[in-house]
Amino acid sequence: MASMQRAIHMTDTTLFPQPARLEISGQPYALMKDARIIAEDRALGEALAGYLRPATGFALPVLAADGAASADNTIILEAIAASDSPEAYSLTASGTTLRLRAAHRRGFLHGFQTIRQLLPRQILSSEVVPGVEWTMPGLEIDDEPAFGWRGLHLDVGRHFFPLDFIKKFIDLLAFYKFNTFHWHLTEDQGWRIEIKKYPRLTEVGGFRAETVVGLSNSGEYDGQPYGGFYTQDEIREAVAYAEARGITIVPEIEMPGHAVAALTAYPQLGCRDEGYQVRRRWSIAKDIFCAGKDEVFTFLEDVLDEALALFPSEYIHIGGDEAPKDRWEACPACQARIQSEGLADEHELQSWFIRRIEGWLNARGRKLLGWDEILEGGLAPNATVMSWRGSEGGIAAANAGHDVVMTPNTYCYLDYYQSHDTDSEPLAIPSILPLEQVWDYVVIPEQITKEKRHHILGGQGNIWTEYMPESDHVEYMMFPRAIAIADVLWNHPQERNYAALVERLRQHLPSLDALGVNYRRTDEAASA
Repeated sequence: MASMQRAIHMTDTTLFPQPARLEISGQPYALMKDARIIAEDRALGEALAGYLRPATGFALPVLAADGAASADNTIILEAIAASDSPEAYSLTASGTTLRLRAAHRRGFLHGFQTIRQLLPRQILSSEVVPGVEWTMPGLEIDDEPAFGWRGLHLDVGRHFFPLDFIKKFIDLLAFYKFNTFHWHLTEDQGWRIEIKKYPRLTEVGGFRAETVVGLSNSGEYDGQPYGGFYTQDEIREAVAYAEARGITIVPEIEMPGHAVAALTAYPQLGCRDEGYQVRRRWSIAKDIFCAGKDEVFTFLEDVLDEALALFPSEYIHIGGDEAPKDRWEACPACQARIQSEGLADEHELQSWFIRRIEGWLNARGRKLLGWDEILEGGLAPNATVMSWRGSEGGIAAANAGHDVVMTPNTYCYLDYYQSHDTDSEPLAIPSILPLEQVWDYVVIPEQITKEKRHHILGGQGNIWTEYMPESDHVEYMMFPRAIAIADVLWNHPQERNYAALVERLRQHLPSLDALGVNYRRTDEAASA
């Protein structure tokens, strides 16, 4: 966690996430038509201008530091000496001068989002809005996040979303200062990433014959073929788009479970050599990658080799969750592997599987990240755990000296119903996660010893899309709950005032209207 003392001075300025220190001081700031942006890094100056020009219609030329005779009518982007926090920034606003200081690019990018939220919300328009006074209070802000991992996850395996929405999703993450997009790309129900060496993964595995209607066990299907995938060029475009906004995309390639789409394309990779079809309903499939066949690891390394060329992220998520052992128990090749490797059982076989993949990733300078099931049978030496089945797995991993991303389902699963009145809500996973409960999310449980707490990298919200066929439904399930997650991960407040959160949201939610977001309006935060 960052060391900045978090002294929040409440004002009439509503920001999400709330800055570490904000004080109203001096005269109000006004962005004038003849304002200039002063920046040594021209690309950064143009990035800020790109946010401000559309709604204001102002030219906002970007000049080098020696291109302005005075500080009047300027937005100054000032690089400072190195900071312990790569995402820290400070902002002062008074008169016609706005000064943003940071040591690193991401700090400037976060400052840009603060400026967008401080100006009248018409600044979010993509077209010129006449007659607006582009002002904000005179203020001083010193800000940095409490955690270095602040993420949101999107499952595109159950339902596929086009690149335009992926970009909108990234824009929304940036607006709330998230820095990680966990992109869940492979599933039983669809393989969504083009792999040149294995074209059948998307040609066959990217499409299912039909989709279950309603809950997974309904027995009713829609009879409509469904699918889609991202080309490698589209993925490169998404990665570059995210990086330009200060966001790292962490890809997830599921193994050994959630593999039916891949097995349909290449049946020889399973314990059975035939009989697969891209899964039409939800729930957990028994068919997983065979751990006894060497060709499976050749395949997975080939897939990861292409993925690493697309995603420069430090971490690669390999899933590791919900892998039933039924097929392994009956598979001669898997049983032979257990014997040859001196393993006790199928749980240790999964641990061996994950360790082998981790060694391959580590040799290429990457880190393995997996759901907390990778703890079962023994954790790989350098693995990072994403704790989702409550916090227990994360507690155990951190106390054992492993890095952890906390995403307990009871606080962070945004596919759960938002209200106990489920009849008035769209179909969702049959659990309840209201906004108030999200706000109670504690990232570092007290059971983690003080000397091990640095292993908690941060946390994230997760969006699983079994019941979200359309992008506006994803937005509805995200907001306003994702805003509360952003606030917790940036500030990790020790005291939580839900009534104050509701009031802040009431003032802020019109910004989502301006951004064209389909948020949930029936919560008290939207109607207070």
